[in-house]
Amino acid sequence: MQTYFDNAATSFPKPEVVLEATIAFLQECGASPGRGAYDQANEASKTLESCRSILCELVNACTTNLVFTLNCTDALNLAIKGTALHHLHQNEPVHIVTTAMDHNSVLRVLHALAIDGVTHTIVPVDSITGLVDPADIRAAITPVTRLVAVAHGSNVTGVVQDIAGIGAICHEIPFLVDAAQTMGHQPIDMSEMGIDLLALPGHKGLLGPLGTGGLIMQPNMISIVEPIRFGGTGSASESPIQPTNFPDKYESGSHNMVGICGLLAATQWITSKGVDNLYQKEMSLCEQFIRELQDVPDVRIVGPQSTQDRCGVFSLVFRESPHAIAARLEEVAGIRCRAGLHCAPFAHRAMGTDQQGGTVRISFGPFHTSQDITNLVEAITHCAQPALV
Repeated sequence: MQTYFDNAATSFPKPEVVLEATIAFLQECGASPGRGAYDQANEASKTLESCRSILCELVNACTTNLVFTLNCTDALNLAIKGTALHHLHQNEPVHIVTTAMDHNSVLRVLHALAIDGVTHTIVPVDSITGLVDPADIRAAITPVTRLVAVAHGSNVTGVVQDIAGIGAICHEIPFLVDAAQTMGHQPIDMSEMGIDLLALPGHKGLLGPLGTGGLIMQPNMISIVEPIRFGGTGSASESPIQPTNFPDKYESGSHNMVGICGLLAATQWITSKGVDNLYQKEMSLCEQFIRELQDVPDVRIVGPQSTQDRCGVFSLVFRESPHAIAARLEEVAGIRCRAGLHCAPFAHRAMGTDQQGGTVRISFGPFHTSQDITNLVEAITHCAQPALV
């Protein structure tokens, strides 16, 4: 028997409707939106806009200002680079604030922008919980800070930051939230939380196919975020200059309509279940996992020790190498999980797990059951004690 516990990387399994939608597009439509006036192209355009709309509705974004991207990393690149370029083109200094819990999809962009003179501050976090103090974000902001970028939920420890508290601090400074581990898992309200830019993957908590994602922008951000990709948009073809209208300003090239059809079906499935209900179920599984793991010797949860301030991502420390434990979990019990540093080196450094090669990461999805959690804890108990293997 095999059980998948790597939903922080990508969700599996997908709802059956996702498979049905992708096959239906390939069999019945197959056209590219905006690339023709015939029925199939028009149908593709309707599907594209329906997906754009439902994703915005899911997070209470007041418009359909979503840019489709390759994934969440692509969305973060657009938000960070696009904002920096806007100010650099006006010969203005650029400083960006982020945190030690953020992913390389933020950190590497910031380091790459250093060649253009962009500076950044990485705000430290609590070494026990992984939480960042909003007051420390405030202290890091300077007169030339142009963006604050924060991961909502950590892909290492599952710690969930006080996004509303940070959003209240940012005021006129654009606030970018990386929702890679929370979109589809728990309620997000861009307006209430003060979020200006929300980067999301389509293939994780939203349960869509790989190769999908998006950046949701509050209306005032469209004049600030410059495009970073140029090309054909199916519009204004007589001009070699990139269109300035939304979304063509950002969406060059043909869309991944197979993936977007699957993402639309997946988001409709999530909406039918209710994000609040899915969140409550995940928190119940988290509470069970924490409770049952307490009695297992030589295993430690890194980060939040309760369901407060967390999502369904757990980092575990054992006496042995995380890679050895992960391999043993699969060999002995069919548990599919991920070991290592999880593309977040500063997060592991902050939590004191970098020198041992990282952690064993367990991450939950909507199809897990209470019995799956009990089986998981039994497998961890067995594999944590080499003499028993």
